[in-house]
Amino acid sequence: MILDKGSKIHFALLLVVALVFVWSAINPSDYLDWLAEVSPGVIIIIIVIVTYNKFRFTTLSYFIIALLSILTFIGGHYTYSEVPLFNWIKDEFDLKRNNYDRFGHFLKGLLAIVIREVLLRNTQLVKGAWLFGISTSIVLSIAALYEIVEWLSTKISKGGKVSKDFLGMQGDKWDAQWDMLLAFVGSILALAIFSKLHDKMLNKSGKV
Repeated sequence: MILDKGSKIHFALLLVVALVFVWSAINPSDYLDWLAEVSPGVIIIIIVIVTYNKFRFTTLSYFIIALLSILTFIGGHYTYSEVPLFNWIKDEFDLKRNNYDRFGHFLKGLLAIVIREVLLRNTQLVKGAWLFGISTSIVLSIAALYEIVEWLSTKISKGGKVSKDFLGMQGDKWDAQWDMLLAFVGSILALAIFSKLHDKMLNKSGKV
């Protein structure tokens, strides 16, 4: 099978994601927490692979999916509150918490580009305010759903260590609100910064 340039890039991204996944599975902080953290990323990767020939995203969308998957694998390996680089940042700048989870939720705003592509290619929506508003709203709803899942995990496991690591509040009662806000702000910035590049890729590929 001869791969075109785009397919080679997509395969390279998949290889990098697979390598990080294997690394994350080797002696994680806690296997149950690791499983809870990496499951969403694994499910998305499987869906992307299965639908690759039927619905091929732009390289920008695949890059975003790969990046977000890698972030979840790193968080699952260490737990989000113990990622070494952000522990160093915490100590160096005398911060109150490890902000890797906040960083991750902010970057989850990049999903707005992936959602934008799905909407442009599968609905009657066109570029403009409605597309922008619906894309950011879906990102915000995903962020809210994730917070609900985190909350339910503490109820089901009755506040055990794994659920606390998964929840990752680090003593901040407004953690869920911060996470949702950062995802929302990230989605607005992602659309503002990358929409033109995304449009070029969509036009070049003839997908829109």
